Amino acid sequence: MTASEADDDWAAQVEAQRQAKVQQFRESARSPLPVSMRGDGFPGLAYFDPDPAYRFVLPLHEHGEKETVTVETTADGEQTYRRWGEFRFEVDGESATLQAYRPVDGADRFWVPFRDATSGDETYGAGRYLDLEPDRDRVDGEWVVDFNNAYNPTCAYNHAYECPLVPTENWLDVAIRAGEKDFPAEPAGADH
Repeated sequence: MTASEADDDWAAQVEAQRQAKVQQFRESARSPLPVSMRGDGFPGLAYFDPDPAYRFVLPLHEHGEKETVTVETTADGEQTYRRWGEFRFEVDGESATLQAYRPVDGADRFWVPFRDATSGDETYGAGRYLDLEPDRDRVDGEWVVDFNNAYNPTCAYNHAYECPLVPTENWLDVAIRAGEKDFPAEPAGADH
């Protein structure tokens, strides 16, 4: 398989995942959207075109001490995670670092939330998330950090949900023009 064919296959996988999410949001009883915003009332989801420049294979630089951090939520609540390690990479020639958090329940996965220069403009203002799981995202001891899979928290679509806010240490100065864009409608339950 050539590099071009591999990129095409990867882009097709990204598009298939997006279509599955669109179908789930539009048709499923488990959609975070109220019934009035499903079916014919579904406003759609918006994405940047898949771009391999935002797909990285990176080592996780584990912290010696896995500090417990408290993260505020959109509903004035709190959630706790362990700051497990960090990913270091470059976007458009700019160095960037993101912390990877592990749930305190011991689950073997990472939550990598971030805000970037597109937040509040092209993308959801409170930031987006990446979820990394070893079976799916770990290759030869490194992690596939693919911002094309960045997604909005459920509170971007419906204010009835409580979502953890992105810690300020994961606010990036660079633009990550990959993954999900801002929801193209007012979230359900919006006061305005």
